[in-house]
Amino acid sequence: MITVFAMPKAFRGHIAVIQGNAIRSWMLLAPDIEVILFGDEEGTAEFSRSTGVRHEPQIARNEFGAPLLNDLFERAQRLARHEIVSYCNADIILTSDFALALKQVAAWRKEFLMVGRRWDVNITEPLDFKQPDWQPQLKRLALETGMRRTPEWIDYFAFPRGLYQDLPPLAIGRRWWDNWLIWKLRAAGVPVVDASPAVVAIHQNHDYAHHPQGKKGVLFAEEPRRNFELCGGWSHLYTVEDATHVLDAHGIRPRRFYQLAPARRALARRLESLKGLGRVYVKHPILDLTRPLRQRLGLRKVSLSNSGDPPAVSRRLGDRK
Repeated sequence: MITVFAMPKAFRGHIAVIQGNAIRSWMLLAPDIEVILFGDEEGTAEFSRSTGVRHEPQIARNEFGAPLLNDLFERAQRLARHEIVSYCNADIILTSDFALALKQVAAWRKEFLMVGRRWDVNITEPLDFKQPDWQPQLKRLALETGMRRTPEWIDYFAFPRGLYQDLPPLAIGRRWWDNWLIWKLRAAGVPVVDASPAVVAIHQNHDYAHHPQGKKGVLFAEEPRRNFELCGGWSHLYTVEDATHVLDAHGIRPRRFYQLAPARRALARRLESLKGLGRVYVKHPILDLTRPLRQRLGLRKVSLSNSGDPPAVSRRLGDRK
């Protein structure tokens, strides 16, 4: 039915726990599931042997050591045993609703891309997949305690093998490559289905210790800047909001006004830029000009509160300090 491929991080500490949870959940998606793990990170070969999943250690990398999108996707599509493939980040737990959604979308069109939003959940221990109710319990945990991420966070891509060709050498695990993948197929006229209403994709929260610069290195350093340039800038960066269709309890239906998503994002960026200019050229100068006066007023209020102001007033002044 489906080949799921991933590029896991080193199996170390908490990351080892959540990656083990995620990959074992994929192995239960279908009787004939194929899972391929790429890369030679610490523990990947051992985990692959212990679970029986396929391991392909060779992958092209940039000078910083990050795996490259073009080599990963081209190898996976060439090696996959099944006609439908799915890249999934190695911290995402999938359940049977993913397999059901994918079956429905694959029956709908010959060419497609299925994506969806995720739920962030705190999970610190290995899951017991032998428990018959592990799926409903996990979904309940996500829906009741988790946080649903905004549409720019994209953690799985399901599509027919061979659909992605001529990809740029984007750094996986850094910013923007996932947004570009949606634009790539939208630009080719391929329908994109947002399966968020039908699929509870569970992201297990973790830190950014895998990168030497932490979160800053993943989101704002040289590699994400290079990804942005290789992608072609904002016009080539789409989100789940750009999906042409939605899959929900009523089936697959066209999404209304998806064409307006880029304009909405451009407007939001413009407003944020204006807010930044306002802080630099209006707010901060006013604060600088009024600081002496505010300091004098603050001293007077402190002296008054020390001279017998009611307790409520003293507490408010204390909160402001």
